[in-house]
Amino acid sequence: MVHPMPAEGKTIKVLIVDDQRTFGEALQLALAKEKDLRVVDVVTDGPAAVEAATEFKPDVVLMDAAMPGMSGIEATRRIKDADPDAQVLILSGYEDELLLARAVQAGAVGLLRKTEAVTNVADSVRLAHRGEPLHDEKEIEGALRRLRHRRERDATVEKLVGLAAQLDVRQRLHRGLERVDRLDHRTHPLDVALVLGAEDRPEDRGEHGVGSYLSTRLAPVRS
Repeated sequence: MVHPMPAEGKTIKVLIVDDQRTFGEALQLALAKEKDLRVVDVVTDGPAAVEAATEFKPDVVLMDAAMPGMSGIEATRRIKDADPDAQVLILSGYEDELLLARAVQAGAVGLLRKTEAVTNVADSVRLAHRGEPLHDEKEIEGALRRLRHRRERDATVEKLVGLAAQLDVRQRLHRGLERVDRLDHRTHPLDVALVLGAEDRPEDRGEHGVGSYLSTRLAPVRS
């Protein structure tokens, strides 16, 4: 498929971001063959990508999704916040609907598998520069729907875990109070505290603390 070239004299500036420099340089070599494309920089992490985008104002950013530290998704979000006109294309070693959805939500124009990038990168860059979709609309809608369902499920699970933790605490307290009810009125307050699971806190080690109580309870009985 032949794509129209940019207006005469217009060169598309490309920033390449990949934590594997050899792969980034391979993309650079592939794009060097294209007269209408110019690589302005090759960087290997998210913060460097944000800095390079600010300095060079690239038209298109080829962004690795998985990088140590700042992810490609977060770097994309920051670049788009600073320059809404920059087009970002996420690179990934595998197809992932949820990754595609997160990329689109961050402002990227699409997702390109690294196995396809070297052969299709030039045409993909031109598409991204023109703002044309790299994915079918239904594919993106389906990915966004699945991401929304995943987040709703995760939120539900987190809520249930929190409720379960609260219930466990209440059950433990209830069992402790039941044991207290079985003690008679002469029971020392420390016995009640121990039943409820209270600890010997530093501030309780004074006149009425555990040490004082034990010394009293364990003192020999005088006749």
